[in-house]
Amino acid sequence: MRTSESRMVINGQIFAMAGASLQHNRITANLLSFIAPALRDRGCEAFGSDFRIQTPGGLFTHPDLSVVRGATLLIQARPDTLTNPIVLVEVFSDATREYDRGQKFTLYKEIPAFREYVLVEQEQVLVETFRWAASGSWEPRTCENLDAAILLESVNVSIPLRDIYRLVFD
Repeated sequence: MRTSESRMVINGQIFAMAGASLQHNRITANLLSFIAPALRDRGCEAFGSDFRIQTPGGLFTHPDLSVVRGATLLIQARPDTLTNPIVLVEVFSDATREYDRGQKFTLYKEIPAFREYVLVEQEQVLVETFRWAASGSWEPRTCENLDAAILLESVNVSIPLRDIYRLVFD
């Protein structure tokens, strides 16, 4: 049975997640509609929040957007569950901000293919990116200017913040 309520599983426990706001939905739609065509000829594919991922530590979650480079690896018994995202995107809400930035990011880091994490504020223009660097650490970058762009280096796609926030503050 499908419900309108989103759920997340952490260490075998099921947690209900609240529905998303209009701003949240606009941001995720803007991102997917920009990224998917940009990846078309690059051997990459973007997925929206209906596609689940699993971390090696057992987290089952629905990121707002995930990107795969190369083959899409699924759990054999769960063909709706991806295991090799290279980019993950979360749009913050007040309820998820600390978890997305903290524990969830820690669990995402266990994914061998994972290279970039993008965190998007919905109440203000603010996008944070974290990239896995050759030095062996996650390098943070922050962008707060609508006239600027973020670069997803792992898939070589630049996304103007104006496109991310299209219609969000109108």
